[in-house]
Amino acid sequence: MTFKEQIKQGIPSVLPSKKEYDTTINHAPKRKEILTKEEKQLALRNALRYFDKKHHEELLPEFSEELEKYGRIYMYRFRPDYKMKARGIEEYPGKSTQAKSIMLMIQNNLDYAVAQHPHELITYGGNGGVFQNWAQYLLTMQYLSEMTDEQTLVMYSGHPMGLFPSNKNAPRVVVTNGMMIPNYSQPDDWEKFNALGVTQYGQMTAGSYMYIGPQGIVHGTTITVLNGFRKIGKSPKGNVFVTAGLGGMSGAQPKAGNIAGCITVCAEVNEKAVHTRHSQGWVDEVISDADLLVERVQKAKENKEVVSIAYLGNVVEVWEKFDEANVYVDLGSDQTSLHNPWAGGYYPIGLSLEEANDMMANNPEEFKVKVQESLRRQAEAINKHTAKGTYFFDYGNAFLLESSRAGAEVMNENPTLGREFKYPSYVQDIMGPMCFDYGFGPFRWVCASGKPEDLAKTDQIACEVLEEIMKDSPKEIQQQMADNIQWIKGAQENKLVVGSQARILYADAEGRIKIAKAFNKAIKKGKIGPVVLGRDHHDVSGTDSPYRETSNIYDGSRFTADMAIHNVIGDSFRGATWVSIHNGGGVGWGEVINGGFGMLLDGTKGASKRLKSMLFWDVNNGIARRSWARNEEAVFAIKRAMQAENKLKVTLPNLVDDSLFNNF
Repeated sequence: MTFKEQIKQGIPSVLPSKKEYDTTINHAPKRKEILTKEEKQLALRNALRYFDKKHHEELLPEFSEELEKYGRIYMYRFRPDYKMKARGIEEYPGKSTQAKSIMLMIQNNLDYAVAQHPHELITYGGNGGVFQNWAQYLLTMQYLSEMTDEQTLVMYSGHPMGLFPSNKNAPRVVVTNGMMIPNYSQPDDWEKFNALGVTQYGQMTAGSYMYIGPQGIVHGTTITVLNGFRKIGKSPKGNVFVTAGLGGMSGAQPKAGNIAGCITVCAEVNEKAVHTRHSQGWVDEVISDADLLVERVQKAKENKEVVSIAYLGNVVEVWEKFDEANVYVDLGSDQTSLHNPWAGGYYPIGLSLEEANDMMANNPEEFKVKVQESLRRQAEAINKHTAKGTYFFDYGNAFLLESSRAGAEVMNENPTLGREFKYPSYVQDIMGPMCFDYGFGPFRWVCASGKPEDLAKTDQIACEVLEEIMKDSPKEIQQQMADNIQWIKGAQENKLVVGSQARILYADAEGRIKIAKAFNKAIKKGKIGPVVLGRDHHDVSGTDSPYRETSNIYDGSRFTADMAIHNVIGDSFRGATWVSIHNGGGVGWGEVINGGFGMLLDGTKGASKRLKSMLFWDVNNGIARRSWARNEEAVFAIKRAMQAENKLKVTLPNLVDDSLFNNF
């Protein structure tokens, strides 16, 4: 069968042969035993309902074995034989170009070079799933191949509910992931209901088909590191940034450190993850001996090198060894997947990777003890460094939250609302006031042709647009504009592409709209093929996350989730090709609500109209909320937006004189 024929057949009527478990790729850890005997039967019934009754007797023992062995039913037998990658849009079968663009993005999320655990359909973060099982993938791709522009596919936590009549202006796909009743959003709830096959953790851009490999976070990380050094009044050159994590999105850190121009030390316990990033050129060197690491970093400092080093081992060893050897750390953070601390997101010191994986599955209570012991020890070592002057920030991975729950000394001695922890979130002091409040966030695009030359052309178009905008930009955003122009000019030489021909760029509403319009004109003229627009959910208005995206909201509303819900509803009727809303994300299940979109540009007038309407809302919804929280930069930005668009009228806060409360 051809590739198109395989897509169109969906779940095959004749059972494919069983597949051998491939030990050469990175697999998800075994999930812990959590289902009762009755619930296991229910999970098996739920899995078998995807298949004709005549196959149930053969599949039942196989799925039962998977459930016992891995804690989930992945249906490995049904994993396709064709190579999993984003193809050119014309290679996909279908009646709708929009639907083809979504198939392209789904396959990119599952590309072996992109996905963290591709056979378990997990893109990043340890549990960020595109689907729960391979039957869902096959059925979804089949539906997309059949869809017209007057239908909408409804996705229910990885499960394709079906095609429903709609209209050309409606989203082609509506995605929800993990939208639990609030009282059922604890970590064990995810373990249980995911094992039952009724919900999944979509992370931020995994279950919304908008992940573009580690490049997706490189730009934001570069900006964070650059502005972190600016905040402490230092040049990055010859100075040290210490962090952890190389598995999924965290794999962007060493590349970002190189672009920023510092010495980056990034610890990772998984040898396969280290090898992947090193082979891709995302990290320069690998060292597994702590003494040799000290020597190498000291040499790099003396020579003012720009270099990234992966330490194959536990990050706690790095913090403790650097303290003992008096290696001064300028910036420190952590990007392990602590939103998922008990199931592979964080590996405690004192256990090998294999020992930890065994313990988390077979002795989860003891594993939790080990994780919390490790967090206390890590925090203690970090505190010693910050006492010497290190600037440490939480990288939005729930490090401070989980450390506090472990009893680590990370709480502020004199806490205020929003500043409960000893150390800030990177959003509070860097990304929030410097980017999000001004409307700058991770705008991204994918060249659906799959041609590198199209990506080069879009880079050039985007650069020209930004340079033109910068001529008249106010002084308040000149630094952001300059950083973005520098970034896009260096995008090709930094070899950021992993998987699809994609690019990311921090831009505000004006930049996003003007860049998208320029793309659409180029498509119409035949200079480039179709382009898919999107963004990380980690943006101005897509995500309500009190310890990350909205951590610099100080009016008491940071625990509300109205903004994310408004965002996805507004995007859906303003022209998005697909929309998504998730419970959970970078900081954990039950800790965040986040929404996203995808939009296909095809060179038509309709696309031009949709992009202006949707992108303007997608950004300014968040700026309006941030300005109401009395964020000075956001008040400036929303006033500027109202001047540019006379149909926009936003409620502004009246500031209260602090002196009124002197005797209150």
